[in-house]
Amino acid sequence: MKNLLLLSLLLFSTVIIAQDQVLVSESQSAQDELNEEYTNPETTILTPEDFKDFKNLEFYPIDLKYRVKAKLIRTPDEKPFLMPTSTERLPEYVKYGEAHFTLEGKDIVLNLFKSTQPYDEPGYEDYLFVPFTDLTSGDGSYGGGRYIDQRIPEGDTIIIDFNKAYNPYCAYNARYSCPIPPKENDILIRIEAGVKDFGKH
Repeated sequence: MKNLLLLSLLLFSTVIIAQDQVLVSESQSAQDELNEEYTNPETTILTPEDFKDFKNLEFYPIDLKYRVKAKLIRTPDEKPFLMPTSTERLPEYVKYGEAHFTLEGKDIVLNLFKSTQPYDEPGYEDYLFVPFTDLTSGDGSYGGGRYIDQRIPEGDTIIIDFNKAYNPYCAYNARYSCPIPPKENDILIRIEAGVKDFGKH
């Protein structure tokens, strides 16, 4: 009986480790894809001066504690609004819902937004935009905040992986216009996950 229990625990641990490896690999793939965009001269948005000496983006170590399972509360009666940006451009969004989760002992609510304008490329009909700031903003990550892309889930649970958080284009090139994360999406803990500040390269 004791041997069977130990065997069961060993198998359970092996499954958990394998699952974690898959999740880490998924986060790593997203980071690799982002790096590919910036290191490729045909797709990079870096200035020629920065691209000349650019090697790769810097990321916080992948940490699965920053991959959170959140309760999704849809807010279907919201009115569209104009989201401020780093320029005079005012894109129209509507609040789609709220993601409720706990991280480092704090209850957090993130607003999820949907553009009212159709996307040029097919397949983005269920795309949600999650801009946020946290206590690393300006102290490790870009001061203007970061973004996460989400897909609308079928149920009332949504997985938010902060390891996939990326900087707005404004962090790299001043000629871009980037939405400014709303104050209600300021997370009062350090989210040491995802891409770091671009800094000087």
